[in-house]
Amino acid sequence: MGFFQRNRDELIGRGFSPDRLPPGQYFTDRFPVLHVGDVPSISRSDWNLTLFGLVAEPRTIDFAELTSMPTVEITTDIHCVTKWSKFDTVWRGVRFRDLVALVGVDPAAQHVIEHAEYGYTTNVPLVDCLGDDVLVAWEYSEPGGAPTELTAEHGGPVRFVLPKLYFWKSAKWLRGIEFSAVDAPGFWERNGYHNYGDPFREQRYTHD
Repeated sequence: MGFFQRNRDELIGRGFSPDRLPPGQYFTDRFPVLHVGDVPSISRSDWNLTLFGLVAEPRTIDFAELTSMPTVEITTDIHCVTKWSKFDTVWRGVRFRDLVALVGVDPAAQHVIEHAEYGYTTNVPLVDCLGDDVLVAWEYSEPGGAPTELTAEHGGPVRFVLPKLYFWKSAKWLRGIEFSAVDAPGFWERNGYHNYGDPFREQRYTHD
């Protein structure tokens, strides 16, 4: 019996439905750290987020403004393109659609470009960002734990959280959200990863 089948059997033995695990993935209790380049050191007091592109009122908000907005907590599974999945992770932040309401997004905007430190970007369809479980988050906790400040290695002070896609689509160290009428593939998309990245369709690479 191979590793992936043993892992799925362990999952079932722990009472989880195997339907939660996308094809080609393995379940883990760890939270592996993967990213491009160095981990930036950004204090909450120095952080800000710019909302721009096809909007009526571009604006930049700081951490205090972000956290003064209605805060929600979600519990969700996350799936990395490098094949690990982690269940029941807990995130606190602001729903993305509440940020949309701040700037008046033009109906022509169909794409969101997430901008992060060091010029990193990733692209997602706007429609996929409007659900209840899509956050701009600043706190995280392990399953069953209390929310704590999001650490730098996991994208703090603030990161995007879009659970339905592979987790590279949830940019760490978020600094800008651009609304665009045209798609603009980001770093990994230009380097061989799938433009959309649905884990349950195993869209890891360009031609998957």
